[in-house]
Amino acid sequence: MYFPSKKLSMGIAVSKKHGKAVTRNRIKRLVRETFSKTCGNLEKNYSFIVLPRVMDEYSYNAFEKSFLSCFKKVNECEKS
Repeated sequence: MYFPSKKLSMGIAVSKKHGKAVTRNRIKRLVRETFSKTCGNLEKNYSFIVLPRVMDEYSYNAFEKSFLSCFKKVNECEKS
């Protein structure tokens, strides 16, 4: 979910369905790192709310792929 904003920001919500606290914290760290490295692909500033899906294994590459496709869609919608 995203909204136009004056500055780039992100909020993360990870439910207990993802596992214990150690797992949830790892997911949050991966999401923060991936977001900070890929947010340069955005053309404008937005506020994002990230709700990760439950997966068997969480990796940087999986989150990076998701963020890049999301940012591509956001940029395309803005141009239209």
